[in-house]
Amino acid sequence: MININLLSVSNLPKLNKLRKLELSDNRISGGLEVLAERTPNLTHLNLSGNKIKDINTLEPLKKLPNLHSLDLFNCEVTMLINYRESVFTLLPQLTYLDGFDADDQEAPDSDPEADGDGLEDEYENGEEDDDDEEDDLDEEVIDDEEDEDDDLEGEEEEDGVDDEEDEEEDGEDDEEDEADEDLPRGEKRKRNLEDEGEEDPEDEEDDEDD
Repeated sequence: MININLLSVSNLPKLNKLRKLELSDNRISGGLEVLAERTPNLTHLNLSGNKIKDINTLEPLKKLPNLHSLDLFNCEVTMLINYRESVFTLLPQLTYLDGFDADDQEAPDSDPEADGDGLEDEYENGEEDDDDEEDDLDEEVIDDEEDEDDDLEGEEEEDGVDDEEDEEEDGEDDEEDEADEDLPRGEKRKRNLEDEGEEDPEDEEDDEDD
């Protein structure tokens, strides 16, 4: 809730799981006891740029046992003598005040859990898995197409063999017809009768005369 002209946090709903609250650049001057009641598990609180003028205004934050980072940049309270020592004494659970600890060591740039860095890693891993699945599907499609091509080639070869056999049989029939045409008419008739298993009538007459 940054820069929305908030005068107080009295209307804040109860958020038991809330850990990080941004209230910078508003007009809050007190009433911080509401935070202990509504956001008991708060770990990060940013009150920079508000109207907080004295140390006693921060006293209700004692009831936030998990609070370890507090920002008060550009608040009048930061102009007080021994400001940092006084705040660390008042709020012993604090680790960082205005981005630095009690020994003036700077805080890390970000909190992976608060910023959701782990979620980005999971999302990237999910994308890689999807790519692997797509590659597997592509390979299966290619294998299916190759199998279909092999089946079609096999069918064409079988058709070619059948056609060759038919052509050979037709050629034999044509040769027999040509041979029959070269024979004299009587011989041709005799040959046909022999093929059909019948005797020539002229042969039968000769047998009767004998």
